Amino acid sequence: MFKYNSQLYTDVRIEKSFSTNIRFRQKEMENFLEREENGVFIRIYNGSKWYYSSFTDIKKIQQEIDILSDLALKEKRENDLLEEVFEINTGDQRLFFKEKVSDIKSSKKINLLKSYFPLLNQEPLLKTFTATYLDKYIEKEFVSSLGTRLKHDFQYAGVIFGMNFSNDNDVFQEKFSFASDDFKRLNTLTSKLAKQIKDSVNFLNNAKPIEPGKYTVVLSPSAAGVFAHESFGHKSESDFMIGDDTMAKEWKIGKKVGADILSIVDDGNERGMGFCPYDDEGTSARKTYLIKDGYLSGRLHSCLTAALLGESGTGNARALNFQFEPIVRMTTTYIEAGDMTKEELFKSVKEGIYVQSIKHGSGLSTFTLAPSLAWYIKDGKISHPVKVSVVSGNVFETLSKVEALSDEVELLSFAGGGCGKMEQYPLPVGFGGPYVKVSELMVQ
Repeated sequence: MFKYNSQLYTDVRIEKSFSTNIRFRQKEMENFLEREENGVFIRIYNGSKWYYSSFTDIKKIQQEIDILSDLALKEKRENDLLEEVFEINTGDQRLFFKEKVSDIKSSKKINLLKSYFPLLNQEPLLKTFTATYLDKYIEKEFVSSLGTRLKHDFQYAGVIFGMNFSNDNDVFQEKFSFASDDFKRLNTLTSKLAKQIKDSVNFLNNAKPIEPGKYTVVLSPSAAGVFAHESFGHKSESDFMIGDDTMAKEWKIGKKVGADILSIVDDGNERGMGFCPYDDEGTSARKTYLIKDGYLSGRLHSCLTAALLGESGTGNARALNFQFEPIVRMTTTYIEAGDMTKEELFKSVKEGIYVQSIKHGSGLSTFTLAPSLAWYIKDGKISHPVKVSVVSGNVFETLSKVEALSDEVELLSFAGGGCGKMEQYPLPVGFGGPYVKVSELMVQ
């Protein structure tokens, strides 16, 4: 396809994308945007340095390869370390090109949003709302001087409803978000949205302030997924460990870091927002155990970090789009299931807090979760809503305090937002888990 200099490693990533953004405030449309974009990212490695080029004119690919090659050869060093870990994959792995969201009429997307307006309007305490539809289709072609020849794609369609509730004494804001790689699933959300509206009204009318202290906390699958992503997933991204002896020692494979029942996985093969069958270096996705039965068992790699640490690639070199170089990023990160039913898990809690939804989460050594909907648990039953500002704890201490896991995992995809790292935000990712019972978390 292209001509490469045999003394250099070269790869070319070609991306074609389509996206839609439709937004209503109440019944009035305030934004409608459809966008198509094509671009190319070229990398060349000369044994010591990377050389990059990003541009939109596909006709100039060979010209850019030649320019970068000339630059790279001026400082050529003998080092084939990376070539030992690059995979050579070939084939057309496109799954969605026959049912692309770009082929769906815009009127159908608008009518989808409008179909939920009656439900949003019938609750008198829901004073105002916004309704957003988002979608994206990306087709990628990846070729390298080693022989990789790949085509694969990714898409999602999603909705976001921002809801503002108020009564005579208080206000409450809640968000409902859902995404799928199948547009038709967006027509099936009535019962889920109705439940979130009902729970929000209950919270507005009946929530009581929490007495600060240490509590047993039950995390919903979405809260557990955010916890796994923010508190542990980022620490598993191996570029943090390069040149940091303290981090490498703390993150030694085989170290006991959690309860025996706890396993955390990252897997780009899982369908949803984190679906990434091949990363942006052409490495195939795989199921990577970050924690297995309580022990540190793996980390996430690009080819460079795998080579430097003497480990295998994991398919986690991802770029936000063709304007950026790939860096180590998560795909779909989740906690594996346990052996208790959801009902059994809740019954085992004499007194505690249930975190149903969260506003945001963060953390590396210490994590924080800011709950939106939270409930008091008394004698194994959900009692009344409680106002919780923050749930926090030391990451390793919290991992060791996981006492129970429900026997079913929910993998979740949300429209809007995404994972941020360096300047590359928002990258689509998936997360989830079972219901997770954790003892002695600080609640404020």
